[in-house]
Amino acid sequence: MVIFQNILAGIRGVLLIVMMAVYLLGYAVTRIFWKHTRSSGLKLRKAYVSQMAFPILNIKVEVVGKPIDRPALYVCNHRSFSDPVVSSKFLNAFIIAKAEIADYPVINKGAEVTGIIWVKRGDRKSRANVRREFVEVIKGGHNILVYPEGTVSTTKKTLPFKVGTFRGAANEGLTVVSVALEYRNEKDLWTEPNIVSQYLRAFGKWKTETKLTFGPAITMDDGDLMAKKCEAWVNEELERMHKDWTEVDFTNDV
Repeated sequence: MVIFQNILAGIRGVLLIVMMAVYLLGYAVTRIFWKHTRSSGLKLRKAYVSQMAFPILNIKVEVVGKPIDRPALYVCNHRSFSDPVVSSKFLNAFIIAKAEIADYPVINKGAEVTGIIWVKRGDRKSRANVRREFVEVIKGGHNILVYPEGTVSTTKKTLPFKVGTFRGAANEGLTVVSVALEYRNEKDLWTEPNIVSQYLRAFGKWKTETKLTFGPAITMDDGDLMAKKCEAWVNEELERMHKDWTEVDFTNDV
C-alpha cells in the first residue's frame, strides 16, 4: 500500500514539474509580444493552479466568504507547503515565503515569475526590506498574503502571530483581512523533515480536503492589537472547522 502511495505521489510530482515548465515556456514566448507585469504573473499562477495543480492533486476546498474588492494584506495560518496552492485559486496575491524554497529548480522560477517575495526569516534586514516591499505592492493595487506565525503549525491553535507585519500595516493605514485554512487529514500537516518526504506523505493519498474562510477586513493604528485580533479570529474559525469534520487527533496538544 505504501509503495502504491509513493508511486502515485511520484507521478503527481513529475506531472506538476513538467506542466510548470510548459507553462513557464509558453509564458516566456508570450513575453515577446507583451511585457511582463505583476498582474500577468498572478494570472499565470492562477491558471496553473486551477488547470493543473488542483486536478492533478485532487484538491477539494470548502470556501466561506471571499476576498474584498480593494487591495489588502491577507494573513493566514500556516499548515503545509500546499497552503499557497490552495489559497491561490481563490485569492490573487503576492505571497511572502521563506527564502529556502528558492533553492528548488523550476519551482523557484515559477514562484518568482508569479509573485513570490522571498524573505530570510532569521535576517532582520531581509524582514525589513520585505515589509517595505509589501507596502509598495499593496499601494500599487495588489494584494499580499503572509503567514504571520513564521513557520508551519501542527497544533489545534496557531502559534503566536509575529507583530512586525501588523505594525507595518498599521503604520501605513493598510487594510488587513484574516484567513483561516485547515486540512481534514493529518497527513497534510507538515510533520516530515523535508519537502520531498512531506510531499510523498500528503499526496500519496487520493484526495486532499480543505476548508478556507475569508474573515473580516480591519484597519487599525495599533499593530500589536491588530495581531491579537487576527490571531483570535483565526483560532475561533479553526475551532469551528474542526467540529465533526477533522480527522486530526489534537487531544495531545498542550
